[in-house]
Amino acid sequence: MKPLHLAAGFMLITSFACVSTKKYKALDADYKKLVTNEKTCNDRLRNQQTLNAELSTQNKLLTGQVDYLKQNSNQVLGALQDMSVLSAKQAESIKQSLQNISQKDLYIKDLQSAINRKDSLNMVLVMNLKSSLNDVNDKDINIKVEKGVVYIDISDKLLFNSGKYAVTENAQKVLGKVAKVLNAYPDIEFMVEGHTDTVPIRTECMDDNWDLSVKRATSVVRILQKQYNIRPARMTASGHSEYVPVASNDLAEGRALNRRTRIIILPQLDQFFKLLVKK
Repeated sequence: MKPLHLAAGFMLITSFACVSTKKYKALDADYKKLVTNEKTCNDRLRNQQTLNAELSTQNKLLTGQVDYLKQNSNQVLGALQDMSVLSAKQAESIKQSLQNISQKDLYIKDLQSAINRKDSLNMVLVMNLKSSLNDVNDKDINIKVEKGVVYIDISDKLLFNSGKYAVTENAQKVLGKVAKVLNAYPDIEFMVEGHTDTVPIRTECMDDNWDLSVKRATSVVRILQKQYNIRPARMTASGHSEYVPVASNDLAEGRALNRRTRIIILPQLDQFFKLLVKK
C-alpha cells in the first residue's frame, strides 16, 4: 500500500507543479478581490438595511400624520377657519375700541374745553360784578361761584322795605349796575329767586311768605326788563318762601341772611347738549 500512496502523492505534487506560480498569484489576487468586494457589498447591504429601517420608521410616522390629517381635515380646517374669523373679529374689535377711545378722548377734551370756557366766563363775570358793585356794602351783597354757577345774593334791606315787595330807589341803582354787566353778555340767562325767613306775613296783597318771595322776585325782573332793557326771555322769576334757608331762623342774624334775593347765572347747558348730540 505504501507504494500506492507514494504514487498518489507524487501525482498530486506533479499536478500542483503544473500550475505556474504566476497564475496562482493571479488567482489568489482575484480571490482576495472577490472577498473584498463581498465585504463591501455586505457593508453596503447592512447600511441599506439600516437606511431602509429608518426610512420605514419615518414612512410610518409620515403615513400616520397624513392619515390623521385626512381623518381630521374638516375639523382642522373648521378650527382654523374659526380662528381666522375670531382673529378678524378681535382685530376689528380692537380697532373699534381704539377709535372709541380716540373719540371719547376728543369728546372729553371738548367738554373740558367747554368747561374751561365757562369757568373763565364765570371768573370774568364775578370780577366785573365785584368791580361794578365795589361801593356797595359787602354785608348787603355777596357774589360767589359754587360748582361752576355764579350766585349774586342781595339782602332784602338793600332792595325792599320790611314786609314790602316794591324795590326802593337806591336799590334800583344797584340793580342797574348788575344789569350793565349782564347786558355785556346777551346770551347768558339767569334766574331771580325770592327768599324769606320763617316769620309769617299776611296782608291785603299777600297771603303768606310764598306770595312775598315770588312778588319780590318779579319786582326785580320787571325793573331789569323795563328800566335796563334786559330781554325778558333771558330771565326767570321764582319764589322759595322760607324753605331754602342759608342760616338758622332761631336768631335775628340768621333770619336776616335768609331774607334775600338771589340772582343765579344759569349754566349754558345747550352748549353741552350740542356736544352730546354731536358725539
